[in-house]
Amino acid sequence: MSWRSGSAIALIFCLAGCASSRTNTIVQRDHSPKTWHVTSKEDGDRAESATAESADGAVTTRKVRLSKDLVVSQDPAHTQATEESSIRSVSSARTSGEPAEDRSTIVLAADSREDSDSFDASEDAPPEPTGEGDDDRSSDSIRDRTIVDVEESLPPGYPLSLDHVLSLADAQNPNVAFARERILESYARVDRAQGLWLPSLRAGANYYHHEGEVQDVLGNVFSTNKTNAYGGLGASAGAGSGSPTIPGVVAQFHTTDAIFQPRIMEHQAASRQFGATAARNDVLRNTAVAYLELLRAEQSLAIAEEALFNTKKLAELTGSYAETGQGLRSDYERMLAEQGVREAEVAAGVEGVRVASARLIQLLHGDQSVRISTNEPVVAPLSLLDKNETPASLVATALTRRPELAEQQHLVCEAVERLNREKYAPLIPSVLLGMSYGAFGGGLGSTIGNTNDRLDVDALAFWEVRNLGVGERAARGEAASVVRQNQKRQLALMDQVAREVVEFHAKVTEREKRIEYSRKGIIAAERSYQLNTERIKNAQGLPIESLQSVQALAIARLAYLNAVIDYNTAQFELCRAIGWFENT
Repeated sequence: MSWRSGSAIALIFCLAGCASSRTNTIVQRDHSPKTWHVTSKEDGDRAESATAESADGAVTTRKVRLSKDLVVSQDPAHTQATEESSIRSVSSARTSGEPAEDRSTIVLAADSREDSDSFDASEDAPPEPTGEGDDDRSSDSIRDRTIVDVEESLPPGYPLSLDHVLSLADAQNPNVAFARERILESYARVDRAQGLWLPSLRAGANYYHHEGEVQDVLGNVFSTNKTNAYGGLGASAGAGSGSPTIPGVVAQFHTTDAIFQPRIMEHQAASRQFGATAARNDVLRNTAVAYLELLRAEQSLAIAEEALFNTKKLAELTGSYAETGQGLRSDYERMLAEQGVREAEVAAGVEGVRVASARLIQLLHGDQSVRISTNEPVVAPLSLLDKNETPASLVATALTRRPELAEQQHLVCEAVERLNREKYAPLIPSVLLGMSYGAFGGGLGSTIGNTNDRLDVDALAFWEVRNLGVGERAARGEAASVVRQNQKRQLALMDQVAREVVEFHAKVTEREKRIEYSRKGIIAAERSYQLNTERIKNAQGLPIESLQSVQALAIARLAYLNAVIDYNTAQFELCRAIGWFENT
């Protein structure tokens, strides 16, 4: 994977990160997706690579400034390894009219040095023992058949780079959109809580008609026929001195709710804000890992293709030796068995590429009918963090920057405000304020007369002790338990964060060592394959003797590929674990 994409993902994660921790305020409501670009610190040009060699062979490093204290660059520890053991493409031209997607195999070689000891099987393949010069055409035929077979089952995909993939995930992933909608929901709840003090307006009309017996206030029952009507602010205004049962302007609330609900909702909104940041970081981390897994699958397929190509060449040579009596028929059958195994590995590689593409497309909320391919010609170790940082310092950083901890902190504050609400509820009254104004009239029979304006004003306050105090005690006990639950959850989350930081720091440290070991393994495997090939050229051995070197080369390349991908994956996991991605 190129340095440009490595630095681009670090920059995107930096801009994608959590907002700074806050305890009493709500962060801004701007959640629209953004597009990021990686620029060079020197001239504003787009950063192309981590290292570049000048005409005199000097190696320079280009850096991208991510924040006031963080710089991403190609790991200096790997600079020399990258020069001496870069991952060179082993590709072949496609037989179709349009250029098909290249398959790259990990080969350790000095790209700019003429005295390289590495061996490229496509350049120096073992010949058949006939000495007729047909081995090159035979090798090309084998490679062409292999490529055509793979292309039939795996058509070229749509290439996307890592920064494009992360931008699409941020803009289109449903989980990110869901988290943002939850923030908007919480803001609406804040607005509603802040409006508890405000009255509601009601307008209406009512008509009332009575015929027959009725009882007056003294208890006398008498017969009457009457009618009345009302219209204006409020409704259900009847005869007598009572106010309309539906006031026109009404404010009815528990004063405790009017005081504490805005505080509760503000903490809830802040917790969801940080929760959305955590969800976004998780999606971006998952997308980066899925992209690396797709890159792993594509490179594994390329390695399997090359191993199949080398095995087919050996199989043809072994068959030629068997026909001329220079080799055994059993050796040829053994090579055919090995060829079948390699063909199965290629089929499994095609499956791996298609599965990895489908999983990445799911994170992008894309069309599953279109396959995605990586836009990475090489695979290289990235350097996203300062290696001088100790696990203890990283844990301290994580405890101050992880959005999950800030989210849980606001959940604790929300629970505390709910407990305070229950404590003060019996001491603060509920309030009902009502005012009605409209036209009222009536008369005997069905006559509506004497119509005139009517104004009614009501104001009352009352205190409530629920269930003779038992309900109050139960409500306070429940709220206090919720506070303790959130506090325990916060402690558990702190332990989890510390464990994640230490775990992924250990993985980064040890996986970096695997890269160097695997690089040496590829050099030895290439040398072994070269020596065995030379022996066959000089008629000093049989083709079957090169089979083990072909197997060892494929295994060594896979080991190096897995070491680099695992190392880069661990770095992204560690970045997410320490909450390193923060807007500055």
